[in-house]
Amino acid sequence: MSKMIIVNPVTQGFSSLGRVVLDITPALGRITLYMVHSFLWFFRPPFRWRLFTKEIVFVGNKSLFIVGLTASFSGMVFAFQIYSGFTAFSVDSFVGPIVAIAVTKELAPVFCGLVVAGRCGAAMAAQIGTMKVTEQVDALEVMGVNSIQYLAVPKIFATIVSMPMLAGIYMLIANIGSYMVGTKILGIDESQYFAKASDFMKLTMVLEGLIKAAVFGYIIALIGTYQGFAVRGGAEGVGKGTNLAVVWGMILVLVVDFFLTAILTKVL
Repeated sequence: MSKMIIVNPVTQGFSSLGRVVLDITPALGRITLYMVHSFLWFFRPPFRWRLFTKEIVFVGNKSLFIVGLTASFSGMVFAFQIYSGFTAFSVDSFVGPIVAIAVTKELAPVFCGLVVAGRCGAAMAAQIGTMKVTEQVDALEVMGVNSIQYLAVPKIFATIVSMPMLAGIYMLIANIGSYMVGTKILGIDESQYFAKASDFMKLTMVLEGLIKAAVFGYIIALIGTYQGFAVRGGAEGVGKGTNLAVVWGMILVLVVDFFLTAILTKVL
């Protein structure tokens, strides 16, 4: 007579947790090693300025339209929402500074991060992943060219440089959109709008937004290039790597934003 095996729920739970840990730990090790290697290649010649310039154009210049569009409408919508709440307390003159602070410290770096992660992070993973499955990466190594230095470092460096510039443009366009809606549609006095904004805004707020943008740029490019090098299994693997680059890029932008806010609020 066969015995019935009873699985203890606690044992089953620990077993599932152990499997998750065993799956995650090697991946964390691989991405940590990749992060160290890519960082070390930043300072070793040859410095590929032509590739860096090309990536600046791709990440920065070609993202301007979607960043500008996102900035203009988010600034206008945020002005409407803030105004609808502040009119209940008769403090509608504070719409300008509140929108400016929110855009500068949070909306600009986070929205730029999400846009660049969706547009450029996916492209980085797809490009390197395609080269990986077609053995072009192996061909570079055979010719004595380090694939990380040739393919990843220009992309990472260009994204770090481009993201603060995109965030600065986002801040400008979003505040212009907020100003147009606040003064031309909602009827806020122009002199009050500018006076209140200048009273509350500080240079450290702009600096905080730019620092966040640079960190997000590093994370997005690091994840995008890493997922490209990690591709396995042909076209299906390229699609999976591209998807993971976008998903993890966006998740890490939002998670790291919390920790950066906590740190920069104390430091700046």
